[in-house]
Amino acid sequence: MIGDTGGKGDVVRVWFCSTDVDFAQLVSRTLGPGFEVRLKNGFEPGDAQAQEGWCGVALIDLRDPASVESGLNVVEEINQQGAPPPVLVMLSAQDQDLKNRVLEKGVYDTIACPPDVVELRLLLRRAFKYYDAEKQLKQLRTQDGSGERLGEMVGATESMQQVFALARKIAPCDVTALITGETGTGKELLARAIHRLSPRNSGPFVAFSCANLPETLVDDELFGHEKGAFTGAVGVRRGRFESADGGTLFLDEIGDLPLPLQAKLLRVLQERSFERLGSNTSHSINIRLICATHRNLQEMVKQGTFREDLYYRLNVVQLQIPPLRERRDGVAVLAYHFLEKYGQEFAKKIKRFSSLALGALEEYDWPGNVRQLENTVQRAVVLAEGPTVEIWHLPQVLSNGFRQQRMAHSYDDEVRDFKRRLILRTLHECNGNKAETARTLGLARGYLHRLINQLQIQREEGSFEGTAEESPLESARVM
Repeated sequence: MIGDTGGKGDVVRVWFCSTDVDFAQLVSRTLGPGFEVRLKNGFEPGDAQAQEGWCGVALIDLRDPASVESGLNVVEEINQQGAPPPVLVMLSAQDQDLKNRVLEKGVYDTIACPPDVVELRLLLRRAFKYYDAEKQLKQLRTQDGSGERLGEMVGATESMQQVFALARKIAPCDVTALITGETGTGKELLARAIHRLSPRNSGPFVAFSCANLPETLVDDELFGHEKGAFTGAVGVRRGRFESADGGTLFLDEIGDLPLPLQAKLLRVLQERSFERLGSNTSHSINIRLICATHRNLQEMVKQGTFREDLYYRLNVVQLQIPPLRERRDGVAVLAYHFLEKYGQEFAKKIKRFSSLALGALEEYDWPGNVRQLENTVQRAVVLAEGPTVEIWHLPQVLSNGFRQQRMAHSYDDEVRDFKRRLILRTLHECNGNKAETARTLGLARGYLHRLINQLQIQREEGSFEGTAEESPLESARVM
């Protein structure tokens, strides 16, 4: 399991290579805030190396038939870099053969010209997230037990790093820990990481789930039995407490432990000894106990379904793992981690998610958390035949929901945001003169006034004097 990175506020650094400078400047201008564009006029050997380390997405304009081969050479030059950025290629709408050629070279995606600005912005953002996720994965693979990595868990968000920092603090100290979090968030992985960082790491790590088991079975599993303790007890059986002696015992779903066994567990923790079923002989144990639950134990204490004294005994240190929907920026990194994992396991050369597929993964709520995401990516790797996981390789609950949400919200929001920023910028350039602004935009003055009202453009925002969002990053410069 790994965690998360990135954010919607990141500036997307675009290297735009085109033989049509006027067209490139127009496209760069319409991208608006959130994009830093460097323009390159023409395709020359060595140009791509000059942008290595800065470029987040390469945008290559191959509409001119005379420049196709030199443009494809630039694509190959980019792909030969140590950490190549994703490449987005602009093509004529009718040029299907060239589209197939560039896709075979491993470009991230293509877009037909003239481009839909909203679609172009979305594609560039998705490509940049892919690039950012790839960089994070490479960095995190080199960090084991420090920084943003903890055993099999990786997390770049503040919430996950706080969990990791607390885990590292308590690992050397032989204290009981309580891990809380929804199903599928990785509670057992965190317990294993604590065990590996503790002085008990040479001892056993024994895990047992108390969920939905009858009391007698849980009693036998935890404490074992003597020969003849009950019908069918043909020999001595060691329980989980005895098996974990000298190491760590992890009790998952401790909230499901029946009340009579809660009292027995409390006594074991106090006395550090136990008796097998059918025996009066005490056995001393030396274990560290880590428990986990998805339940609210405090609420259970109030309801009388969980012992208060046991709760305080277990809750010496609590580590709470946030659900995946609360760290959505980590979905891309997690998805690419699992893509690489199962691509290698199934010997499939799958390199990326399409922009739609990645969007669907990021927008889904993941009630099953990281475990559900892993299973989803595993399924997609099995179904995918080419180098890209497409949206139709995902379960319908993700793909259908994303399409409906994208049509209902994302597209409309992008269009509204683009209109608003375009009007703000033009008003600024026209010194707040609405008549001149309307002429520049080719709009009737009455329609411009309605747009200003609909988009809630207010003078007090600094609309007519320029906004703080109009930064040098948004201007394109030709190289």
